[in-house]
Amino acid sequence: MPQPQAVELPLDDAVANEELAKFAKALGHPTRVRILRMLARKEARTCSLIVDELPLAQSSVSEHLRILKAAGLIRGREDGPRVAYCIEPAMLRRMKALLGAL
Repeated sequence: MPQPQAVELPLDDAVANEELAKFAKALGHPTRVRILRMLARKEARTCSLIVDELPLAQSSVSEHLRILKAAGLIRGREDGPRVAYCIEPAMLRRMKALLGAL
């Protein structure tokens, strides 16, 4: 997974192509796009708060969060027994840079 300084990495090599494909796959479901928008509006949210805003089971929301986290677009922070999710700004900048280089 790219490090936060990844914005400065090449935008048109094989690694960049793999990164962009990974981001695109993570955003390939409308629910994941909605979750990202939700997290962009709030500092951090637990899975249960996200579930409250979506017409999905907790297990489905957890799977969407797992995919977004695996792509590096969000991060989870332990908050007692819960995990608070938030946007990973450096990876969003990297994704924007990769899209801009198309």
